[in-house]
Amino acid sequence: MPFIEHVSDSDLERLALERVVPTLLSRGYCYVDGLLGEVAGDAVLDQVKEMHRSGQLQDGRLAGSVPGIHRNSIRGDKVAWVSGSERGCEAISFLLNLIDKLISVCARRLGGKAIRERSEAMVACYPGNGAGYVKHVDNPNCDGRCITCIYYLNKNWDAKEHGGVLRIFPEGESYVADIKPLFDRLLFFWSDRRNPHEVQPSYSTRYAITVWYFDSEERAKAKRRFRDLTAQQQGSSSS
Repeated sequence: MPFIEHVSDSDLERLALERVVPTLLSRGYCYVDGLLGEVAGDAVLDQVKEMHRSGQLQDGRLAGSVPGIHRNSIRGDKVAWVSGSERGCEAISFLLNLIDKLISVCARRLGGKAIRERSEAMVACYPGNGAGYVKHVDNPNCDGRCITCIYYLNKNWDAKEHGGVLRIFPEGESYVADIKPLFDRLLFFWSDRRNPHEVQPSYSTRYAITVWYFDSEERAKAKRRFRDLTAQQQGSSSS
């Protein structure tokens, strides 16, 4: 279902209600191909390539460090965080607005989740030198992230030759789900422990844009925990 410059609300609502919501609830992940169409997808890809070419992408950070373990053995991507309002991110902004609309329709039907906000967009590149990201959970500790959305930008991608598959290990299941990072594909999955996942080594330049949508109630609790912990640490250091 190609979306070019103008997408009707009824088209988005139909996609959300007939495809995304039922599949997320039954399987825990869902992907949609041909989201923007060739023209708009190319515009997003051109902007991401320009960010890469101009040196805006930096090594992705880890939540914590393990003594003796090099960062690149855990994750090998380069990233930049954007809101979409930056100069040169007009097509990315169009993409983000579209995903926002989709999620707003889905949110009311996903089991009482209060999804009202999201992260900035993480523009990521795996440079094709065998870089990947080891098995992990996006939100293992109730930080508020509820739904992970990844938009892929890789034309003529052959997983047998180029690798770079995102492998999901659905909790409690005996199977894995291998998602190829194909151009103009949008992937949704629950961000919590239901979906451990990895990015397998990539042998060609691999681009993606990721956003996380927050459960507002869980997010507020996480912020309170952080404030309380910070206050305790400050109290301990001053005593």
